[in-house]
Amino acid sequence: MLNKGKETVSYLRNVMGAYMTELGKRDEKVVVVNADLSGTCRNTDFCKAYPERAFNTGIAEQNMISFAAGLAHEGFIPYTFSMAPFLTMRACEQCRTDVAYANLSVRLMGVYAGVSGGISGATHWALEDCGIMCAIPGMVVLEPSDAVQAKKMLDATLQYNGPIYIRSSVEPVKDIYDENCQFEVGSSTVLREGNDGTFLCSGVIVQYALEAAEIIRKQVGAEIRVVDMYSIKPIDENAIVSACMTGNIIVAQDHNIIGGLGSMVATVIAETGNGVKFRILGINDKFEAMAHANYLYRLNGIDTNGLVQSMLNMLRSN
Repeated sequence: MLNKGKETVSYLRNVMGAYMTELGKRDEKVVVVNADLSGTCRNTDFCKAYPERAFNTGIAEQNMISFAAGLAHEGFIPYTFSMAPFLTMRACEQCRTDVAYANLSVRLMGVYAGVSGGISGATHWALEDCGIMCAIPGMVVLEPSDAVQAKKMLDATLQYNGPIYIRSSVEPVKDIYDENCQFEVGSSTVLREGNDGTFLCSGVIVQYALEAAEIIRKQVGAEIRVVDMYSIKPIDENAIVSACMTGNIIVAQDHNIIGGLGSMVATVIAETGNGVKFRILGINDKFEAMAHANYLYRLNGIDTNGLVQSMLNMLRSN
C-alpha cells in the first residue's frame, strides 16, 4: 500500500487536471466546465483532446455550477473546476440548490485549498470550504494526500451517484501510496500503526504527520498512529473510535480549526461517548497576513515540527 520507492513530489492540481483526459477517454459522458481557469486548474489537455466536451463559462462561478447542473440533468458527468474559495463561497447557493437538492452527479473540483494559495492572500484561501460543503445535505467531501490517491479518487467519481466536492492543495506533496492502494468514499487509511497516540489528518498535512510520527519514535520511543482521513464527509467513524483507544488524538488539516475535519471528528467522539485527550490543529480562527504556505503552516503548528511538539506535549501531560 505504502510507496517504498524513491521519494518524489507531485502537485495535485497538475495530476488531477491532467488525469481528466484519462477519465474522458473512459467515459464519453465526462465533461469539463471551467470558470476561465483551465490553465490554473491544469485541464487544458482535456480541452484540446475533447473540445466538444469542454466548456468555459467565463469568470462566473454561479453560472458555471448552474450550467453543470443542467448538463447533469441531461445525463453527463460534469467536472467543474475553479479555485476552492470561489467554488464554495461565491457559488454556494448553486452548489446547494441546483446540484445537491437534486442529488446530481456534479464533481466540484476546488484547487487552492486552505492557505496553499500562499501570497495570493486571504481572498484566494479556502479556510471555510469544508464547513460549508459538509453542511450541504448529500454532499460528499474528499481531500487527496498524494498523486496516486488522487487518481484513485477520480476513478471512484465515475461510478458514484451524487454530488462530490474535492479540495486539493497547490503545495507539493510527497508520494505516500503505491499503485495497489484502495480508495472508498466514507473510509480512511491507516498509514502507520501505533497505540500511544493518533494523528488524524488529510491532504497536504498527511506527509507532515508521517514525518512527525517517525521523529517522535526516535526521540521518546512512542508509536503514533497516522490515519489519512481522506473522506471528510461521510467520515469513517470506526477509524475515529479505534483512534480513541490510543488515548491521545490530534486532528490536523489545512483549514480553519472550526468547521473542518476536526469538527467532524469531535462530533463522532462526543456522540460515541469516548473519553480521550483531543486537540484540533489548523489555521487559527483569524485572517493571517499574506505569506507563503510553508510559513503559515509553521506559524499555525501544522508542519512537521508543530505536530511533533503538540503530540509530545500531549504525551507528557498523561
